[in-house]
Amino acid sequence: MITIAVDAMGGDHAPVPEVSGAVQAASTQDVNILLVGKEQVLQAELKKFDGWKKLPIRIVNATEVVTMEDNPAKALRTKRDSSMRVAARLVRDGEAQGWISAGNTGAVMAISKTVLGMIPGVDRPALAQAFPTIKGKPAVLVDVGANVDSSAQMLAQFAVMGEIYSRLVFHTESPSVGILSIGEEDHKGNELTKSAASLMKALPLNFVGNVEGRDLYTGLTDVIVCDGFIGNVALKVSEGLVDVIKHMLKESLESTIASKIGYVLSRQAFKDFRKRMDYSEYGGAPLLGVKGVVIICHGRSNDNAIRNAIRVATESATEHVNDRIEIEIQRWQASSTNDPEV
Repeated sequence: MITIAVDAMGGDHAPVPEVSGAVQAASTQDVNILLVGKEQVLQAELKKFDGWKKLPIRIVNATEVVTMEDNPAKALRTKRDSSMRVAARLVRDGEAQGWISAGNTGAVMAISKTVLGMIPGVDRPALAQAFPTIKGKPAVLVDVGANVDSSAQMLAQFAVMGEIYSRLVFHTESPSVGILSIGEEDHKGNELTKSAASLMKALPLNFVGNVEGRDLYTGLTDVIVCDGFIGNVALKVSEGLVDVIKHMLKESLESTIASKIGYVLSRQAFKDFRKRMDYSEYGGAPLLGVKGVVIICHGRSNDNAIRNAIRVATESATEHVNDRIEIEIQRWQASSTNDPEV
Protein backbone atom coordinates (compact mmCIF):
# COMPACT_ATOMS: atom_id res chain seq x y z
CA MET A 1 0.00 0.00 0.00
CA ILE A 2 1.21 3.48 -0.87
CA THR A 3 2.15 5.73 2.05
CA ILE A 4 1.76 9.51 1.83
CA ALA A 5 3.19 11.99 4.36
CA VAL A 6 1.05 15.05 5.07
CA ASP A 7 2.56 18.30 6.35
CA ALA A 8 -0.20 18.97 8.86
CA MET A 9 1.12 22.35 10.05
CA GLY A 10 1.75 24.41 6.93
CA GLY A 11 -1.61 25.66 5.63
CA ASP A 12 -3.44 28.87 6.51
CA HIS A 13 -5.91 26.98 8.70
CA ALA A 14 -3.68 24.10 9.82
CA PRO A 15 -4.07 21.57 11.24
CA VAL A 16 -7.89 21.40 10.93
CA PRO A 17 -8.29 20.77 7.16
CA GLU A 18 -5.14 18.65 7.00
CA VAL A 19 -6.34 16.27 9.70
CA SER A 20 -9.92 16.16 8.43
CA GLY A 21 -8.75 15.57 4.84
CA ALA A 22 -6.38 12.84 5.99
CA VAL A 23 -9.18 11.08 7.89
CA GLN A 24 -11.43 11.25 4.83
CA ALA A 25 -8.68 9.91 2.57
CA ALA A 26 -7.81 7.08 4.96
CA SER A 27 -11.50 6.16 5.13
CA THR A 28 -12.09 6.05 1.36
CA GLN A 29 -8.73 5.44 -0.34
CA ASP A 30 -6.26 2.58 -0.32
CA VAL A 31 -3.46 4.56 1.32
CA ASN A 32 -1.43 4.81 4.53
CA ILE A 33 -1.06 8.34 5.90
CA LEU A 34 1.68 9.84 8.05
CA LEU A 35 0.47 13.05 9.68
CA VAL A 36 3.56 15.17 10.32
CA GLY A 37 3.57 17.94 12.91
CA LYS A 38 3.39 18.71 16.60
CA GLU A 39 2.26 15.45 18.13
CA GLN A 40 0.08 16.81 20.93
CA VAL A 41 -1.70 19.23 18.58
CA LEU A 42 -2.43 16.50 16.05
CA GLN A 43 -3.59 14.03 18.68
CA ALA A 44 -6.06 16.59 20.02
CA GLU A 45 -7.40 17.20 16.50
CA LEU A 46 -7.69 13.52 15.67
CA LYS A 47 -9.72 12.87 18.83
CA LYS A 48 -12.57 14.81 17.19
CA PHE A 49 -13.07 11.86 14.80
CA ASP A 50 -14.63 8.69 16.13
CA GLY A 51 -12.80 5.54 15.19
CA TRP A 52 -9.72 7.24 13.75
CA LYS A 53 -7.46 4.75 15.57
CA LYS A 54 -8.78 2.01 13.29
CA LEU A 55 -7.65 3.96 10.22
CA PRO A 56 -4.17 3.64 8.61
CA ILE A 57 -3.01 6.95 10.09
CA ARG A 58 0.11 7.51 12.16
CA ILE A 59 1.49 10.71 13.68
CA VAL A 60 5.14 11.60 13.09
CA ASN A 61 6.34 14.30 15.47
CA ALA A 62 7.98 17.48 14.17
CA THR A 63 8.81 20.25 16.61
CA GLU A 64 9.04 23.22 14.20
CA VAL A 65 6.71 24.91 11.71
CA VAL A 66 7.57 26.82 8.52
CA THR A 67 5.23 29.81 8.30
CA MET A 68 4.04 31.69 5.24
CA GLU A 69 6.22 34.62 6.31
CA ASP A 70 9.43 32.58 6.56
CA ASN A 71 12.15 33.11 3.99
CA PRO A 72 12.43 29.76 2.14
CA ALA A 73 16.24 29.67 2.17
CA LYS A 74 16.39 30.58 5.86
CA ALA A 75 13.71 28.03 6.75
CA LEU A 76 15.71 25.40 4.89
CA ARG A 77 18.85 26.19 6.88
CA THR A 78 17.44 26.79 10.35
CA LYS A 79 14.23 24.79 10.76
CA ARG A 80 15.64 21.30 10.35
CA ASP A 81 12.86 19.67 12.38
CA SER A 82 9.99 21.42 10.62
CA SER A 83 6.96 19.41 9.53
CA MET A 84 7.96 20.08 5.91
CA ARG A 85 11.49 18.81 6.29
CA VAL A 86 10.46 15.75 8.29
CA ALA A 87 7.84 14.87 5.65
CA ALA A 88 10.45 15.20 2.89
CA ARG A 89 12.88 13.00 4.84
CA LEU A 90 10.20 10.32 5.15
CA VAL A 91 10.06 10.18 1.35
CA ARG A 92 13.84 10.25 0.98
CA ASP A 93 14.23 7.40 3.45
CA GLY A 94 11.56 5.26 1.77
CA GLU A 95 9.01 5.42 4.59
CA ALA A 96 6.61 7.29 2.29
CA GLN A 97 6.25 7.48 -1.48
CA GLY A 98 5.13 11.09 -1.54
CA TRP A 99 4.28 14.12 0.58
CA ILE A 100 1.85 17.01 0.38
CA SER A 101 1.80 20.48 1.90
CA ALA A 102 -0.45 23.54 1.87
CA GLY A 103 2.37 25.61 3.32
CA ASN A 104 4.95 28.10 2.06
CA THR A 105 5.42 27.19 -1.64
CA GLY A 106 8.99 28.48 -1.82
CA ALA A 107 9.96 26.47 1.24
CA VAL A 108 8.34 23.30 -0.10
CA MET A 109 10.32 23.65 -3.33
CA ALA A 110 13.62 24.45 -1.57
CA ILE A 111 13.25 21.57 0.88
CA SER A 112 12.21 19.12 -1.84
CA LYS A 113 15.17 20.00 -4.06
CA THR A 114 17.62 19.76 -1.16
CA VAL A 115 16.30 16.73 0.70
CA LEU A 116 15.03 14.65 -2.24
CA GLY A 117 17.27 15.89 -5.04
CA MET A 118 16.48 16.31 -8.73
CA ILE A 119 15.70 13.68 -11.32
CA PRO A 120 18.85 13.30 -13.49
CA GLY A 121 18.58 15.43 -16.60
CA VAL A 122 16.03 17.88 -15.20
CA ASP A 123 17.44 21.39 -14.76
CA ARG A 124 14.67 22.81 -12.55
CA PRO A 125 11.42 21.46 -11.10
CA ALA A 126 8.10 22.76 -12.39
CA LEU A 127 4.63 23.12 -10.91
CA ALA A 128 1.81 21.58 -12.95
CA GLN A 129 -1.72 22.87 -12.38
CA ALA A 130 -4.89 21.27 -13.73
CA PHE A 131 -7.50 23.62 -15.24
CA PRO A 132 -11.15 22.67 -15.86
CA THR A 133 -12.21 22.72 -19.52
CA ILE A 134 -15.49 22.73 -21.43
CA LYS A 135 -14.65 19.23 -22.68
CA GLY A 136 -14.67 17.86 -19.14
CA LYS A 137 -11.07 16.63 -19.04
CA PRO A 138 -8.54 18.91 -17.32
CA ALA A 139 -5.79 20.75 -19.17
CA VAL A 140 -2.40 20.84 -17.45
CA LEU A 141 -0.43 24.10 -17.32
CA VAL A 142 3.32 23.80 -16.66
CA ASP A 143 4.92 25.88 -15.02
CA VAL A 144 2.68 27.92 -12.67
CA GLY A 145 5.32 29.50 -10.48
CA ALA A 146 8.35 27.39 -9.67
CA ASN A 147 10.63 29.32 -12.06
CA VAL A 148 10.32 33.03 -12.77
CA ASP A 149 12.90 32.79 -15.55
CA SER A 150 13.20 29.75 -17.81
CA SER A 151 15.36 28.69 -20.74
CA ALA A 152 14.08 27.04 -23.91
CA GLN A 153 15.56 23.74 -22.76
CA MET A 154 13.69 24.00 -19.46
CA LEU A 155 10.41 24.58 -21.29
CA ALA A 156 11.09 21.48 -23.39
CA GLN A 157 11.65 19.51 -20.19
CA PHE A 158 8.40 20.91 -18.79
CA ALA A 159 6.65 19.62 -21.92
CA VAL A 160 7.99 16.10 -21.40
CA MET A 161 7.07 16.08 -17.71
CA GLY A 162 3.61 17.57 -18.30
CA GLU A 163 2.84 15.08 -21.07
CA ILE A 164 3.75 12.14 -18.85
CA TYR A 165 1.72 13.52 -15.94
CA SER A 166 -1.36 14.05 -18.13
CA ARG A 167 -1.03 10.59 -19.64
CA LEU A 168 -0.54 8.67 -16.40
CA VAL A 169 -2.66 10.61 -13.90
CA PHE A 170 -5.51 11.89 -16.10
CA HIS A 171 -5.30 8.88 -18.44
CA THR A 172 -5.14 11.07 -21.54
CA GLU A 173 -4.24 9.06 -24.61
CA SER A 174 -1.45 10.77 -26.58
CA PRO A 175 -1.83 14.19 -24.88
CA SER A 176 -1.51 17.18 -27.17
CA VAL A 177 1.16 19.67 -26.06
CA GLY A 178 1.28 23.38 -26.87
CA ILE A 179 3.31 26.39 -25.83
CA LEU A 180 1.52 29.47 -24.46
CA SER A 181 2.02 32.44 -26.76
CA ILE A 182 0.30 35.56 -28.11
CA GLY A 183 -1.00 33.89 -31.25
CA GLU A 184 -1.37 30.52 -32.91
CA GLU A 185 0.92 31.31 -35.83
CA ASP A 186 4.49 30.01 -35.61
CA HIS A 187 6.04 33.43 -36.16
CA LYS A 188 4.26 34.93 -33.13
CA GLY A 189 5.84 34.97 -29.68
CA ASN A 190 9.16 36.01 -28.17
CA GLU A 191 12.61 34.48 -28.54
CA LEU A 192 11.96 32.08 -25.65
CA THR A 193 8.74 30.62 -27.05
CA LYS A 194 10.16 30.36 -30.59
CA SER A 195 13.32 28.60 -29.40
CA ALA A 196 11.35 26.28 -27.12
CA ALA A 197 8.88 25.45 -29.90
CA SER A 198 11.78 24.46 -32.13
CA LEU A 199 13.03 22.03 -29.47
CA MET A 200 9.57 20.61 -28.81
CA LYS A 201 9.02 19.86 -32.51
CA ALA A 202 11.97 17.47 -32.34
CA LEU A 203 10.60 15.62 -29.30
CA PRO A 204 8.46 12.45 -29.52
CA LEU A 205 5.40 14.42 -28.42
CA ASN A 206 2.06 15.31 -29.96
CA PHE A 207 3.19 18.93 -30.25
CA VAL A 208 0.55 21.26 -31.71
CA GLY A 209 2.53 24.53 -31.65
CA ASN A 210 1.43 27.85 -30.18
CA VAL A 211 -1.76 28.12 -28.14
CA GLU A 212 -3.41 31.22 -26.70
CA GLY A 213 -4.56 31.99 -23.17
CA ARG A 214 -8.18 31.07 -23.85
CA ASP A 215 -7.09 27.54 -24.76
CA LEU A 216 -6.55 26.84 -21.05
CA TYR A 217 -10.29 26.28 -20.84
CA THR A 218 -11.33 25.07 -24.31
CA GLY A 219 -9.86 21.61 -23.83
CA LEU A 220 -8.36 21.63 -27.33
CA THR A 221 -4.88 21.18 -25.85
CA ASP A 222 -4.12 18.77 -23.01
CA VAL A 223 -0.78 20.21 -21.85
CA ILE A 224 0.27 23.86 -22.12
CA VAL A 225 3.82 24.97 -21.36
CA CYS A 226 5.09 28.39 -20.27
CA ASP A 227 7.62 29.95 -17.91
CA GLY A 228 6.65 30.25 -14.25
CA PHE A 229 6.15 34.01 -14.35
CA ILE A 230 3.50 33.82 -17.09
CA GLY A 231 1.99 30.67 -15.62
CA ASN A 232 1.58 32.14 -12.16
CA VAL A 233 -0.08 35.27 -13.57
CA ALA A 234 -2.45 33.07 -15.59
CA LEU A 235 -3.24 31.02 -12.49
CA LYS A 236 -3.94 34.02 -10.24
CA VAL A 237 -6.03 35.80 -12.90
CA SER A 238 -8.05 32.60 -13.34
CA GLU A 239 -8.62 32.22 -9.60
CA GLY A 240 -9.80 35.82 -9.34
CA LEU A 241 -12.07 35.51 -12.38
CA VAL A 242 -13.70 32.35 -11.05
CA ASP A 243 -14.44 34.06 -7.72
CA VAL A 244 -15.99 37.05 -9.53
CA ILE A 245 -18.10 34.86 -11.81
CA LYS A 246 -19.39 32.79 -8.90
CA HIS A 247 -20.29 35.95 -6.97
CA MET A 248 -22.03 37.60 -9.95
CA LEU A 249 -23.84 34.41 -10.92
CA LYS A 250 -25.16 33.93 -7.39
CA GLU A 251 -26.37 37.53 -7.26
CA SER A 252 -28.11 37.21 -10.64
CA LEU A 253 -29.82 33.96 -9.71
CA GLU A 254 -31.09 35.33 -6.42
CA SER A 255 -32.44 38.51 -8.03
CA THR A 256 -34.20 36.93 -11.03
CA ILE A 257 -35.77 33.79 -9.56
CA ALA A 258 -39.52 33.97 -10.01
CA SER A 259 -40.70 30.75 -8.43
CA LYS A 260 -39.71 28.27 -5.77
CA ILE A 261 -39.23 25.55 -8.38
CA GLY A 262 -37.01 27.82 -10.42
CA TYR A 263 -35.05 28.69 -7.31
CA VAL A 264 -34.38 25.05 -6.49
CA LEU A 265 -33.32 24.22 -10.06
CA SER A 266 -31.09 27.29 -10.27
CA ARG A 267 -29.46 26.53 -6.94
CA GLN A 268 -28.62 23.02 -8.13
CA ALA A 269 -27.18 24.36 -11.38
CA PHE A 270 -25.10 26.84 -9.43
CA LYS A 271 -23.81 24.10 -7.13
CA ASP A 272 -22.82 22.02 -10.15
CA PHE A 273 -21.02 25.00 -11.70
CA ARG A 274 -19.21 25.81 -8.47
CA LYS A 275 -18.02 22.21 -8.11
CA ARG A 276 -16.67 22.12 -11.69
CA MET A 277 -14.67 25.28 -11.05
CA ASP A 278 -13.56 24.38 -7.51
CA TYR A 279 -9.76 24.18 -7.19
CA SER A 280 -10.13 21.77 -4.29
CA GLU A 281 -11.39 19.06 -6.66
CA TYR A 282 -7.89 18.86 -8.15
CA GLY A 283 -6.13 18.77 -4.78
CA GLY A 284 -2.93 20.59 -5.61
CA ALA A 285 -0.09 21.08 -8.05
CA PRO A 286 2.57 18.37 -8.39
CA LEU A 287 6.18 19.55 -8.27
CA LEU A 288 7.54 17.67 -11.26
CA GLY A 289 11.23 16.95 -11.63
CA VAL A 290 12.21 16.09 -8.05
CA LYS A 291 12.84 12.56 -6.78
CA GLY A 292 9.68 11.52 -5.04
CA VAL A 293 6.11 12.71 -5.32
CA VAL A 294 5.48 16.24 -4.00
CA ILE A 295 2.06 17.93 -4.15
CA ILE A 296 1.79 21.62 -3.27
CA CYS A 297 -1.70 22.72 -2.21
CA HIS A 298 -3.24 26.17 -2.00
CA GLY A 299 -2.57 27.85 1.35
CA ARG A 300 -6.28 28.11 2.08
CA SER A 301 -6.98 24.48 1.15
CA ASN A 302 -10.02 22.91 2.80
CA ASP A 303 -10.37 19.27 3.80
CA ASN A 304 -11.65 18.34 0.33
CA ALA A 305 -8.50 19.75 -1.26
CA ILE A 306 -6.28 17.82 1.16
CA ARG A 307 -8.21 14.60 0.53
CA ASN A 308 -7.85 15.04 -3.23
CA ALA A 309 -4.18 15.98 -2.92
CA ILE A 310 -3.58 12.68 -1.12
CA ARG A 311 -5.43 10.92 -3.95
CA VAL A 312 -3.30 12.64 -6.62
CA ALA A 313 -0.11 11.83 -4.70
CA THR A 314 -1.18 8.19 -4.41
CA GLU A 315 -1.98 7.97 -8.13
CA SER A 316 1.34 9.57 -9.05
CA ALA A 317 3.24 7.11 -6.89
CA THR A 318 1.23 4.14 -8.14
CA GLU A 319 1.82 5.11 -11.78
CA HIS A 320 5.55 5.71 -11.15
CA VAL A 321 5.37 9.17 -12.72
CA ASN A 322 8.89 10.10 -11.60
CA ASP A 323 10.42 6.93 -13.05
CA ARG A 324 8.73 7.59 -16.38
CA ILE A 325 9.93 11.19 -16.39
CA GLU A 326 13.51 10.06 -15.79
CA ILE A 327 13.32 7.52 -18.63
CA GLU A 328 11.85 10.03 -21.09
CA ILE A 329 14.30 12.80 -20.17
CA GLN A 330 17.26 10.43 -20.63
CA ARG A 331 15.85 9.28 -23.98
CA TRP A 332 15.49 12.88 -25.11
CA GLN A 333 19.03 13.72 -24.02
CA ALA A 334 20.41 10.69 -25.87
CA SER A 335 18.54 11.77 -29.00
CA SER A 336 19.86 15.31 -28.63
CA THR A 337 23.43 14.05 -28.32
CA ASN A 338 23.13 11.97 -31.48
CA ASP A 339 21.46 14.73 -33.48
CA PRO A 340 23.28 18.10 -33.22
CA GLU A 341 20.27 19.91 -34.69
CA VAL A 342 17.98 18.88 -31.82
